[in-house]
Amino acid sequence: MLDFLKGPAPLSPYEISFLNDRFRDGKHIPFSYFAGATPANNYTPSQPFTVTVFSNPYSFQNEGWATLHLNSGGADSPRQIKLRLKPSEGKWYLSEQMIMVGVRIPQKDDPWA
Repeated sequence: MLDFLKGPAPLSPYEISFLNDRFRDGKHIPFSYFAGATPANNYTPSQPFTVTVFSNPYSFQNEGWATLHLNSGGADSPRQIKLRLKPSEGKWYLSEQMIMVGVRIPQKDDPWA
């Protein structure tokens, strides 16, 4: 899906390797962005599945670029995605993502829970 969202600039071999490592370390990371998913409920999202993407006053500082934010139930602060506008199509494409990074482990996997 991330490759599709990147549009005319597909994932690089480095990005693919990075994503493979993240899924090997914890398949729960993507689920942490769904509403209701937290370490306490082992990242089980509420239904219907929803993800909230939001901007802030600094999101559109540079023309043709946008930095948007997502909350993760396993992180203390919002994570960012950076989009780039392709003017010839009028579409925004993913340029960078900072969402596939570590989150707190699910309660079922926490030996101290």
